[in-house]
Amino acid sequence: MDRPNRFIANVRIKCEGDVPDPVVRCHVKNTGRCREILVEGSRVILEESNNPERKTRYDLIAVYKGDRLINIDSQVPNAVVAESLPSLGLIGGLKIIRREVTYGNSRFDIYAEGYRKCFIEVKGVTLEKDGVVLFPDAPTERGLKHIHELEMAAKDGYDAYIILLVQMSDVRYFIPNYETHREFGEALEHASKNGVIVKAYDCIITEDFITIGKPVEIRFR
Repeated sequence: MDRPNRFIANVRIKCEGDVPDPVVRCHVKNTGRCREILVEGSRVILEESNNPERKTRYDLIAVYKGDRLINIDSQVPNAVVAESLPSLGLIGGLKIIRREVTYGNSRFDIYAEGYRKCFIEVKGVTLEKDGVVLFPDAPTERGLKHIHELEMAAKDGYDAYIILLVQMSDVRYFIPNYETHREFGEALEHASKNGVIVKAYDCIITEDFITIGKPVEIRFR
């Protein structure tokens, strides 16, 4: 497998018998760097598109890092959190869940109403080092803006959440990736002390299934 740009990967599909293994051009459903997992020789999971007009027949949605399966479909974390909100118990009296709602100059992933109104921003975490998970894997000005806007929402009386959804299971703890984007890490820490509720959860993942798992410890420097 190789990745000529952030949207495309060339993947060799293993065939049985004497048939040559074909290389297919796939759409990568994650614009992050993913440098430590999308490497030559990685085993990946593809999903076939049902759109016959597409130039790429497959989406690359997950990758094995050793025995650890990591989801890299960036559209999945928001859906997983939205579906899991009733069981997470974060929002008392939950009765409304909406996706992609604008507040200020940002569009947050989830708006929910129960006893209180709240905004939720979801970050899918794919970077792992020795069982420690980090975010982001590349500088993210958009993510930084979301943190600042959530602090404003908290000051305006909303409940404001950042949910770090770790796209794998059995990790030790989460820490912001200060080395890659120090300002993001410092902003996340500041927000956590100023009205924004920061939570992290891992995921239970198989080759055709993903659901929210257990809480993950969050550490700051």
